[in-house]
Formats: sequence, structure tokens, C-alpha cells
Amino acid sequence: MTADLPNEQPRSLLRRAGEVVVDTAPVPEPGPGQVLIEVAAVGVCGSDVHYFDHGRIADFVVTEPLVLGHEASGVIRGVGAGVPADRVGQRVALEPQQTCGRCTQCLSGRYNLCPDVEFFATPPVHGAFARYVVLASHRAHPVPDTLSDEAAALIEPLSVGVWAGRKAAIEPGDRVLITGAGPVGLLCADVARARGASWVAVSDAVEHRLDVARQRGAHQVIDATAGPLTDSLEPVDVIIECSGAASAVRSAFEVAAPAARIVLVGLGAPNLELPVAEIQIKELVVTGTFRYANCYPAAIALAASGAVDLDGLVTGRFGLDQVAEALQASKTDPHSLKPVVYPGR
Repeated sequence: MTADLPNEQPRSLLRRAGEVVVDTAPVPEPGPGQVLIEVAAVGVCGSDVHYFDHGRIADFVVTEPLVLGHEASGVIRGVGAGVPADRVGQRVALEPQQTCGRCTQCLSGRYNLCPDVEFFATPPVHGAFARYVVLASHRAHPVPDTLSDEAAALIEPLSVGVWAGRKAAIEPGDRVLITGAGPVGLLCADVARARGASWVAVSDAVEHRLDVARQRGAHQVIDATAGPLTDSLEPVDVIIECSGAASAVRSAFEVAAPAARIVLVGLGAPNLELPVAEIQIKELVVTGTFRYANCYPAAIALAASGAVDLDGLVTGRFGLDQVAEALQASKTDPHSLKPVVYPGR
């Protein structure tokens, strides 16, 4: 069932590194178990910027034109077979992935590790810088009207923070350090406080981002260029590393209390030497994260309750013909945190 819609839609296409254009493509038809979504807002992620700048991330290479964007919200305009017709008109946050549902990882609840995952804006899968997209119905999560389109789009990076908080097993009373005060780091700090951390510190090399962290409730902010973190901190129970900087990863072990949990979120150097003896002697728990699984309901509840302010992260708004500007906002505006693209403009 599909509402009366146009046959073609505009979309922003990454042709090659440094070049995006607006072209047209057919409006997709939802298949069985899918919904057709009119995209309302799309946050710009660091991965989008990296693809724009370099045409690749690690082994994911843009070999054919690609639609970027995976932090999205919208309205369901059509449904495929097996999806209730009353879903048409629902405002939703898009969980931008499709998994097989049959492998060991999916059946164990770790569908983010499905070997056959198809994730928006990851070659060769198109993303959400388009007027319409199709998505599995169960990945289109209803949001309350109290959430703006922008906040609904940013449920995606908030889910990264929720997943990191779960992996860190943050408990009431924990002392937590977040290294890196980009949007994900700021949201990890928000989640840590929501989980009951008694003290949250945030480190970064950019003064403005530290100011934002302070305004959002960080108990301490630390200039990462001022010297070793051990000069500023007592040992902490949890370190969530969001910068991807090798120096920040190493510093995590220096400030870790015995039995601390270290969660690596930021993507950086592929290989690092780790202090194995210290990990053993202090019984540290060290883990990585890859996206998230089963986090959207919790993230929506956090945002709807007011525990996490998503609207406050938005620093720029762009139309579909301004995607190149949105992708370069961090280079042209030192205060840029989260540009948002509106495909309907």
C-alpha cells in the first residue's frame, strides 16, 4: 500500500571523493515487511565526511556513486505486504540497517555483528540524503510528537552512546571519563549521567567542545593538550574512548582504576600496543563497539524524557543542494557539531 506519490525523487549523490551532485531516481517501492519513508532530517556523521574527503573508510571503498547519510528521521508514506496499513503517517526514527536474522550473531541478539549486514551509506548501500527510502518495518521506530525531526534523526548517534554505556556496564556511583567531545562523546557523557554515574569528566583538544561538554553537565573538562591525564584525574571506573586518537587510547590505561572498564568507540589507528601486564594485574576489561543493537527504544525514551538534549547539538541546517557545504561545515565553522540536511528543501 503506497500513498499517491511522485514517480521520481531528488537525491544527493557522491560521485567521487570531493564531489556530490543532486540527481533524480525512481521512488522505491516497499517490499514485503518494508515501509516507504519520506525523509524529514538527516544528521551529518563523521563517516559521511570521511567518505566525502577520501572516498573510503578502511576496506569500504566508494567504487560507484553513493548516497550518503544514515542518521535519519521521517514519516511512513507507504507499506509493503505484511505491514499494517495504520503505520502510514507515523513519524519514525530510522535504524539504518538490515540484517539476515538467521546467523549466530543475529539469533544471539548481536545483530550489529551480522556478517551480512547492509548499513545505510556504507558501500554499496545507499543512504538517506534522498527524499524517500525503504526500510524494514521493525527498523522504523515510532517517535513521540514531543521529539523534533532533528532529535528523531539523532536517535542514531544517541544509540551509539547507549550501546557504549551498556558495554561499559556503568552503574550508579561510577566515576567516568569520556575522551573526545564530538557529538558521540557528548552523548556518551549524557548516557553515563543518565545511568547514574556520580562524576563524569570529558577531555578534548578543542576548547569550544569542552565548553559544550561543561554546559551539558560534565563535572570536569580537561584540555587533552595540557599534559598527561594523570595530572588532572584520580583513577576512574570507566573510560569511554571516542576520539580514535592513539594517545587517548594509551591514556585510558594510565587513569584506569583496578577492575575498570575501557570501551573503545572512536575509530583510529588500526594497530596499537596495549599494556598487557597492566590489563592482567589490574583486571581491566577492554572492549570495542561496532554500531549498536537493540538500543533505539532506550534512546528514544531518554530523549523523550528530557534526560538527553538532542536539539542542542544541531549547529547548521542545509537543503539537499547544500550537502557539500554540510559535509565541510566542520572545516569552515570551528563551532560546528552536528549539521543537519533536510532532503525536502
